[in-house]
Amino acid sequence: MSTETVAGPADERGAAPETEAVPREEPANPPNFILYLDGPAYVGALRELTLWTHHVLLPVYGREVTSTAPWCSRWWEHPEAVAQLHGLRLAWNELTGPGSGLCGPANWHRDYLGPAMNSLRDPMGPFAGCKPGAHRAKEKPAVDALDPFGPPPPPSQT
Repeated sequence: MSTETVAGPADERGAAPETEAVPREEPANPPNFILYLDGPAYVGALRELTLWTHHVLLPVYGREVTSTAPWCSRWWEHPEAVAQLHGLRLAWNELTGPGSGLCGPANWHRDYLGPAMNSLRDPMGPFAGCKPGAHRAKEKPAVDALDPFGPPPPPSQT
């Protein structure tokens, strides 16, 4: 919190107003989405996500792993899973933390938990190739050009 000097109202004689220090709330920095982080910031965010996933999400909401509802025990090696779980955790923090409304937890379950877990555990989702105890990296779709609308490459010097 910082202070800001604010001028008070002028008095009846038109004299210069007095100034006073008024506390001003600094806007909180929103959490950075994990896909925008790298280096130590990414590692720190991934550790926080791992602790939340292993100590809150999975013990309460983890369901049996089947061929129609896969889960990878090395979920952090799947960027899509990291992104979805991080978004789920950010929503958890906002909707269940101090100062959240009474309907926050219900909204989190309805609007965030179900859709995220259904997407992650879909048979065609990020864990499609994984089996219990066997991680398999997901193959990325091929693209013809990394930046098809960027500037043309420089002419070759042959």
